Amino acid sequence: MKELNVEIITPSKLAYSGKVKSISLPGTLGNFQVLFNHAPLLSTIEVGRIKIVDLNDIETEYTTSGGSVEVLNNKILVLADSFESKEEIDIERAENALQRAKERLANRNKEKIDELRVEIALRRAINRIKFARSSD
Repeated sequence: MKELNVEIITPSKLAYSGKVKSISLPGTLGNFQVLFNHAPLLSTIEVGRIKIVDLNDIETEYTTSGGSVEVLNNKILVLADSFESKEEIDIERAENALQRAKERLANRNKEKIDELRVEIALRRAINRIKFARSSD
């Protein structure tokens, strides 16, 4: 069977390990899919969704806040800043993070902030909220 070995590691744990048919990732230059016998690849990934199709053709989506991926000899290693299923997302916390980021950006002339960091926090919060509220 044409399968890929996938490991997804976050700073706190091994988040996913298994054999799959495909994985789709939010690359820095756009989304891309990895299938059996994909060419070797090193890439960064951005805030977005990771979609995994298992050997039984069951699709599962997760959210990530970025990281990197290595594809080599049908082995995919993803080092992700975060990796969450819908059930793991605390919508209230994400909405609070969104509000904080919006307020910090609105007050950027009054206080010194790291705008890039705040914008990334804003994108992460929006990504989590949209993902958690999307229908299957």
